[in-house]
Order: sequence, then C-alpha cells, then structure tokens
Amino acid sequence: MSAPTRAKTDEIQALDSAHYMHPFTNHKSLANKGARVITRGEGVYVWDSEGNKIFDGMSGLWCVNVGYGRKELVDAAAQQMQVLPYYNSFFQTTNEPATKLAERIVSLAGDRFSHVFFSSSGSESNDTNVRMVRHYWATLGHPERSIIISRKNAYHGSTVCGSSLGGMTGMHAQGGLPVPGIEHIEQPYHFDLAPDQDKDAFGIEAAGWLEQKILEVGPEKVAAFIGEPVQGAGGVIIPPKTYWPEIQRICDKYGILLICDEVICGFGRLGAWFSSEMMGAKPDLITFAKGVTSGYIPLGGVVVGKRVAEVLIEKGGEFNHGYTYSGHPVACAVALANLDIIEREGLVERVHEVTGPYLAERFAELSDHPLVAAPETFGMVGGFVLMKDKAEKQPFDASLEVGMICRDHCFANGLIMRAVGDRMIIAPPLVCTKSDIDELINRVRICLDATLKDIQSRGWMDAAHSAEVTA
Repeated sequence: MSAPTRAKTDEIQALDSAHYMHPFTNHKSLANKGARVITRGEGVYVWDSEGNKIFDGMSGLWCVNVGYGRKELVDAAAQQMQVLPYYNSFFQTTNEPATKLAERIVSLAGDRFSHVFFSSSGSESNDTNVRMVRHYWATLGHPERSIIISRKNAYHGSTVCGSSLGGMTGMHAQGGLPVPGIEHIEQPYHFDLAPDQDKDAFGIEAAGWLEQKILEVGPEKVAAFIGEPVQGAGGVIIPPKTYWPEIQRICDKYGILLICDEVICGFGRLGAWFSSEMMGAKPDLITFAKGVTSGYIPLGGVVVGKRVAEVLIEKGGEFNHGYTYSGHPVACAVALANLDIIEREGLVERVHEVTGPYLAERFAELSDHPLVAAPETFGMVGGFVLMKDKAEKQPFDASLEVGMICRDHCFANGLIMRAVGDRMIIAPPLVCTKSDIDELINRVRICLDATLKDIQSRGWMDAAHSAEVTA
C-alpha cells in the first residue's frame, strides 16, 4: 500500500463530496469539512488516509464483533464465490450455506424456535416482522390485530416500516412517518425520566406503559410489541432488570406477539448468543443482522418461533414477501465462518465472564470525572451522560452540542466513540482483551479532559453562561 498523502485524501474527499450521499448526514456541512477516509483495519483498530491509528470503540457500527482482518472470513467468501457466487431462494430453491446457517442459528436461539427468514439488513428484517405478524393474525382469522407497539427513541432501521417502528422524532419528521398501525410508548430510561425513583420500581412502571397502550387502542387490535433488549442507537439505554419480565407478563396476558430486535444485542455483544431470555423475555420473533457476519458482508434475518412458524407453514399459504438476496450463499458462508470464530474463541463466554465485567469495572471509574454522570455497561456496550453540574443534576443546553464536541476530541485523540445528544456510547469489538479495555478507558479520559478544557475556554461551565443560555 502506498504511503498516505494529503493529496490523496483531498482527491477522495472531493469525489466523495461530488458523488456519495452518506446515511444520516448533513451533506452541505460534510462537503465543507471533508469526510474522514478510513483505509484499513486490523484487530480493534482502523487507520485513516493520513496514517492515523484509531481505536474503534464502536465496532464499525456495532457489528465488527470478531475484529478486523480475519482471514477466515475472507477465505470463506472467496471459496463460496468460486463455487456458487449467487442464486436466489425463490421458486422452491435453496443453497447449502443458507440451509446450514438457518439450522445453526435456530440451535443457538433455543427450543422455542424452528425457522429463519433471511434478509440483508436489520431494516429489511423488521419490515419482514411487520408483514409476518400481520399475516399470522390474518391467517388465524383476526386481520384486525394489526397494530404494533414500539417505544420512543427506539431504533429499528431506516426503511419506511423500520423507521416507523422506531421512535425517533427526527426520522418521523421526514417522509410522513410513522405509517398507520404503529404506536409508541415511553422508553425505560431511568436516569432521564425518574432518577430519584427506585430503579426496580421504575422498571415495573415503565413496562406498565405497554399495558396502558394496549388498553387505549384495544387489545383486540394489537398484533405485537417490539423492543431492543438494550436500546443501542438511542444511547445504550439499559432497562432495569424488572422491565423485561413484566413486559413478557403483559404480552402473555393479552396474547400478543413479542419481537425482540437483537440486531445490536445478538451474537455475544451482551454476553449471550441472544440476550432476550437472559433478560427475562421469551420472544416469538428475533431480529438479527450486524454481528452474524461481524459486518464483513451484509446479512440479516428473523428467527421465527414455533408459535408463528407452525401457523404460517401449516395454514398461511404463500407468504408473498422476500428479497433478491434472501439467503445469499456468500453471506451465509461468511456467517458460518464467523460463528465458528465466535465459538472457537469462546467470545460469548469471555464477554459474560471476563471482559464484560472488566469493562463495567473500568467504565464505572469514569464517574470521578467532572463531566461524567451515570456510567453504565451491559456486556460490551456502555454509555454515560456529559453533565455540566452533576451535583445539581444540571445538563448542558442541547444547542451547544457538547456531545459532538467530545466526539471530535475522540477522533483527534485516536478513539471512536459515538455521541447521542450529550450521551457518549461505546460498543468495542468482542475480541477486546483486558489490556485493550485499559487502553480504551485511558483514551476516553484523555478525550474527556480535552473536552472539559475546550468548553471551559468557551465559558460554558460557569453560571453566567447558564443564565445567558436560559434567557
């Protein structure tokens, strides 16, 4: 590889600005700044076109679970492409990698599941869930049971159905969303909504909002509830331990289907292959993507419980839904090799027993920093809130975008963290060692110190500035 040059970076940035429309991006602002050009990855690091080595504290986009540079996955793709690079799963046709992967995923999900429907992403998978649960109830003679309840600040993809299921107002503001038949309840965010309330009691109360919504719209109209075990893109919102068992009780009481979106949480990230049951839920459908291939190639799907599969297969007739790349043989071959790595290296067990607890221990130490409030982790995800005054529970004014300032200091100091408002979040690769976690926390501290110095120089930490912003 040729040595990085500023001229090369400028060339790529110019082409990018002229032709590439990025997801979730203000393109005018990006054109003025120039995109960061990532050129390669190895282990837990990526490098940019200027030669800067960056600790990837977000695993790409929550997905590079086994780290970068895994030759086994490259070889699996190359071998499959030589044998059968593509064939569709329409017209009563299958392929060996897709069949073997479906069986493998079912075995990991547990006895209550029997089938897998493949897609290319979590967004497509959640579109599939909408079609599947409505077809399920129509097949049983209850087409009126079509409403799906989700949560505010949830993320379930960015297709029309996926973004409708999600509860992000910025997405709903564009494109006439949400579509009809989707309802939302408040998220179980203890720190934001009820910090002075007992956490377990809050978990029961937050789950109760589902029952209130069911009764509001009519139990006879509700098809399903969908939720992420831990909300990812919403800011790593970890619900109280009482939340999911109560959600399950309510779903059982009214007979509605439960969809657990494990696009982020699955395949070891929280310390289990699938985290739903560990948290007290027994889903009928599980959405997956990302970690199934560690992001090396697009693949997603839905793990279908026996309750749903038996109705659709025995009584449902033709399910008029699917994708060109459903069960893509190359993607499925890479997924099988990826699962081999996770099993061989014991990554699920390591996260549960070693690195997850160690990350929690080291992450909690950040609470001594003047800016950091409520640091918490679950497995290999974590988040904390940037606060102006922790003692007085005073946040920064949202218009200051302190989280984005912190994120910029992270990049400048060789670390990728994500800002969700003023909440900073991480999701490092599952292959992280204890020494990697030490490096991660040390880098976070450097970035927090740089952020504090920056905002102090702007006068944002003093009371006078608070009064000025409020006025």
